[in-house]
Amino acid sequence: MNWQADWGLRFRMFLTMFLLFALYIVFAGVIAAYMGSFVVFIVLFGGMSLAQYYFSDTLTLKSMGAKTVSADEYPELHASIERLSQQADLPKPKVAVVDSKVPNAFATGRNQKNAAVCVTTGIMRTLDQDELDGVLAHELAHVKNRDMMVMTIASFLSTIAFMIVRWGAFFGGGHNRGRQGGGGGIIVAILVSLVVWIISYLLIRALSRYREYTADRGAVAITGNPSALASALLKISGEMDKVPKEDMREEAEMNAFFIIPIKSGVVGRLFSTHPPTEKRVEQLRNLERELAA
Repeated sequence: MNWQADWGLRFRMFLTMFLLFALYIVFAGVIAAYMGSFVVFIVLFGGMSLAQYYFSDTLTLKSMGAKTVSADEYPELHASIERLSQQADLPKPKVAVVDSKVPNAFATGRNQKNAAVCVTTGIMRTLDQDELDGVLAHELAHVKNRDMMVMTIASFLSTIAFMIVRWGAFFGGGHNRGRQGGGGGIIVAILVSLVVWIISYLLIRALSRYREYTADRGAVAITGNPSALASALLKISGEMDKVPKEDMREEAEMNAFFIIPIKSGVVGRLFSTHPPTEKRVEQLRNLERELAA
């Protein structure tokens, strides 16, 4: 395997975590002032952060309705992941399956030794073996790049801010009525949380788009077959239009922050978690030409 570290991705991961860290220092200060105790906030926030870090793979799989499967249940899937993991010089991750018509796959976990790769039954029915290998290699590239950990931490911090925005007034109203200044404290806390959530959301999506390009290149390094991944991306994109809207809504609940998904235009590109399929395929075609040369 001709694996090359992507220093652009590493720099973006470092910059994202640095900016989020600075952002959340301000966030922690405002929320601690509202709660009246910085220690209580640190204990609660730190405890939830540690739980999210150490149990991120389990929590993500459960939230998606995924089931960890054995080699006896899915021998071909296990064999593919074991072979690709060896090619990628990675420990074999846990293997999970979601019973869903939506053709999808994802990787989760805090590091290379504690990772899981999950696929849906829909994607196994949609793709042939080479195409599925390309998708699995793409997910293993996320594991090798260690970008899952950054996304896990960043997403958790964003979720905390979003929860305060959503539930702050409901839970904080009674607490603030007895304090000097009425409900001003909770209003400030909600406004700061809203700003933190928006900035976090944008940073996460900017990093997410770049890491997809990097994982595509990593998949090619693992399999040496860019055309298979390109074919898989086009096939998955085409199958998405055939999936019932009810199933699509169920799959999207993990990141459904907006009532109406934004899909096109400048704003749509800003909020998208993935680059356009056409651009990813174009990159893969270029890689194919480079390999042929």
